[in-house]
Amino acid sequence: MSVDDRSDNVVIGVFAWLRPFLARVLQGALTLLGVSMLIFLAARALPGDVANIILGQGATPEQVTLLRSQLGLDQPLWWQYLAWLSGILHGDWGTSLANGQPVADALSQSVRNSATLSAVALAVMLPLSLLVGVVTAQFRDGLVDKFFLALSMVANAVPDFVTGTVLVALFATTILHILPAVSFIPPGDSPFSYPDALVLPATTVIIPGVMYLARLVRVAVIDVMTTEYIQTAILKGLSPSRILLRHALPNAVAPIIPAASLVAAFTVGGIVVVEYLFAYPGVGSALVDAVTNRDLPVIQANVLVIAAAYFILNLIADALAQKDDEPTRQKGGNA
Repeated sequence: MSVDDRSDNVVIGVFAWLRPFLARVLQGALTLLGVSMLIFLAARALPGDVANIILGQGATPEQVTLLRSQLGLDQPLWWQYLAWLSGILHGDWGTSLANGQPVADALSQSVRNSATLSAVALAVMLPLSLLVGVVTAQFRDGLVDKFFLALSMVANAVPDFVTGTVLVALFATTILHILPAVSFIPPGDSPFSYPDALVLPATTVIIPGVMYLARLVRVAVIDVMTTEYIQTAILKGLSPSRILLRHALPNAVAPIIPAASLVAAFTVGGIVVVEYLFAYPGVGSALVDAVTNRDLPVIQANVLVIAAAYFILNLIADALAQKDDEPTRQKGGNA
């Protein structure tokens, strides 16, 4: 094969991968647009008039009408939506109705805190899942393996708030009072300055993630260990550790990467419950507080950020899954 032919094949392969990826990006952008509409309408459907809530029960109808006009709440819904969407596209997330502060200021801090919690959880979850999956695969059908499978089924069936409540009962009450039940982090401070406040929320996220991913690693390692080239390596007398680390593990990890991206997406989506349970000052807690105060701009901003993060991580998972399938398609074509 000539150099020109190889170059053409590379270009065709890149284009074949890029085209469905761009299609997913376009589909995701349209999905986010639809989600923004739903977010806007759901926020407006919350019971209670925002102007009445802000002014209190003693406000006169004239004061309520004036405030509604100042907030733009007397305009048609389509106009309010377009004004909000246009502001976001220009970097203006609006102003909080509860405290009059720019939404972007509070949002940046809550996003940073949530990103820190998610990053810590994933940094522990991924290598721990790999370790547990490999160990249980080595003890296939043994006592350790059966215990792990039973424990993983229970852990994945239990909701996050139940797991968090059990952890609080064990480590933040009279049983073992070694960690705080409330993850208090002063405004403006980094969560890394309060590592004890991260332990219980992160652990609540880590447990179901490890149980799910480790099962996938276990199955992948078991499948790889039964392949012909692994059996050949065994017959050649290679050490079990070399077979596992240099031959089995790299091939077993490849299909797990897209699943890890999906777990990261589910972690972002489910972190609202965990943050609210531990009063962790992230996007989830900010969203719950905003719903309580009927702070429409803050509600819309936080939900849109969660939806965007979920979309981006799903897009990464799709891209990795597509890239992982490419060698298989090429082998099938060559065959």
